[in-house]
Amino acid sequence: MTAGWNPDGRPRKPELIGIGAQKAGTTWLSQMLAQHPQVWSPPFKEVQFFNHRFVPEHRAWLPWHFRRGRQNIAKRYEAKGQDVPPDLAAYLDRVTRGEMFTNHWYKQVFAPAPAGTKALDVTPEYSTLPDEGVDFVAKFLPRAKFVYIVRHPVDRAISQLKMNLSRKNRRPASVDDWLAEAADPVLLDRGDYATYVPRWNARFGADRLLYLPFGRIASDPLGLMRQVELFFGLAPHDYRNLGSRVFASTSTLSVPDEARAALRARMEHQFAFLDTQFGRDFTARIR
Repeated sequence: MTAGWNPDGRPRKPELIGIGAQKAGTTWLSQMLAQHPQVWSPPFKEVQFFNHRFVPEHRAWLPWHFRRGRQNIAKRYEAKGQDVPPDLAAYLDRVTRGEMFTNHWYKQVFAPAPAGTKALDVTPEYSTLPDEGVDFVAKFLPRAKFVYIVRHPVDRAISQLKMNLSRKNRRPASVDDWLAEAADPVLLDRGDYATYVPRWNARFGADRLLYLPFGRIASDPLGLMRQVELFFGLAPHDYRNLGSRVFASTSTLSVPDEARAALRARMEHQFAFLDTQFGRDFTARIR
C-alpha cells in the first residue's frame, strides 16, 4: 500500500526486507506486497541503503538509480494527465536531494508509512553485502524479517547479462564476443549463493530469514504469497495480477549455447551448494 503521503510522518525503519537475488522475481514480490493493506512500500523499488554503505562500487550508479526512479514516477502521472501530488513531490524532494544514505535518511524514506502498517524495502543488492554489512543489518534492524528468492544460477546470470547489455545498448556480434560478455565476474557475484547464503545464515535463523525457490512464482504464486504472508505476519490478501510474469525479460537478445555452457561450467559449485544447503526438492523448483 503506497497511498497516504504524510509529509510529517515519523521516521521509522522497515520491518519487511527482500534481499535478493537480483533477477529472481523481486520486482514481482515487491508489486504483490505493495498491494497488501498492511504493507507500505516506497514509490520506488530498491532503497539501496546498506549496499551504498558497504559496497563502494555500487555508489557510482546509485545517483542514476534515484534519478530514474523519480522520472518514472513523474511519467506515470503524466500518462494519466496528472501532476505529481504535492505531498508526494515533497517526499521525493526530501529523499533525493541533500545528504542521502545516512541512518536518518533511511528512516525518512519510510516516514510516510501509516500507523499499523509494516514498511517494506526490496533491494536485491543487499544479498551481496560483505560480512560487516550483514553484521550492521542485524544490529540496525533487530526485528526485521527477510526474504531471499533463489533462482537457477545460469538462468539468473543470463537474465542479468541481457539486462546489462540492453542498458548499454550493446549487442555482441559473434560467439567469441558472447563468451567475453559471459566472463564478466559481476554475473557470478550477484548469484554467488555459496558465499552469500552462509553469510546471512550466520546472523539469521529460519524465524527471521525465508528462502523461496524462484519457480514457484510461476507454478504456485498464491501458495508462495500465502507462505510470505504467514512469515511476515500478514493477513491473507486477494492480489491483482498474481499470475503476471513481470520478471520475464523483454530483451530480444538470444544468448548462444556456447555462452550458456561456459556459464554452467563456471557455476557447477553453485549447483552443488544449493543441493546440499536446500535439498533436491527445493532446487527442483528454482526455475
